[in-house]
Amino acid sequence: MEKELKKPLNKIHLQLIAILAMTLDHLTWLLFPGYPTSFLPIFFHILGRLAFPIMAYFIAEGYHYTRNKNKYMIRILIFALISHVPYMLQSQVFNEYGWMSLIPFLTGRGITRFMNQASVLWAYFIGLLMLRVNDSSKLKEYQKIVLVFLLCILSFPSDWSCIASLVVLSIGTNRGKPLKQIIWSMFYVSLYALVYSLTLNVIYGILQLGVIISIIPLSLYNGKKSDNEKINKVMKWAFYIYYPLHLLVLGIIGLFI
Repeated sequence: MEKELKKPLNKIHLQLIAILAMTLDHLTWLLFPGYPTSFLPIFFHILGRLAFPIMAYFIAEGYHYTRNKNKYMIRILIFALISHVPYMLQSQVFNEYGWMSLIPFLTGRGITRFMNQASVLWAYFIGLLMLRVNDSSKLKEYQKIVLVFLLCILSFPSDWSCIASLVVLSIGTNRGKPLKQIIWSMFYVSLYALVYSLTLNVIYGILQLGVIISIIPLSLYNGKKSDNEKINKVMKWAFYIYYPLHLLVLGIIGLFI
């Protein structure tokens, strides 16, 4: 019998891919503001789509493996709150409205007043709440549906909107079923792409479907951490710290450009 090919990527590899993709995407927004249609910004943004699914996957996996779900969720919430100002500082909303944009729902026109008012970490936190609702043995099925709908409203103003929360939910509730995880995640992202196309920009709406390329690195994931425990301990906190820090740096740079 032929030996099964070993998957080459561990958790640290995927986290680094997500961090690099996220940084490239945010840097591209800084250097190419608005919705330019030239090759370079489009290409960089497509590569940037790698970040969201990988991060959502590990948020859901973290929920499954953590020994204390409450502490894990509080950690995500704290960093979501910490990340609010840095996120808004580097956003296009800040470029247009300045410091007023730091107060949610104060700026924007029409539906845009309720979009991109918080970072994706807020949506991930809501996604974890959805998983808690799903896992509850005290709630009836219709109650779970109603609560998930209400949580969608809470996460709607964040980056990736309620779609990020629903993707975390779909990944977490379909563990061990990668095809279902992909189908449901792409269904939700397709809805996001449609709304983006109708409200903001058609080309950049379609571009959101580029998240499908994340299937490649995720399919190569071997389910393990790095063999180096020191690296594992560092990377446990690296993303949480790096996320608001790199947004703050980009935001400050944007003030001078």
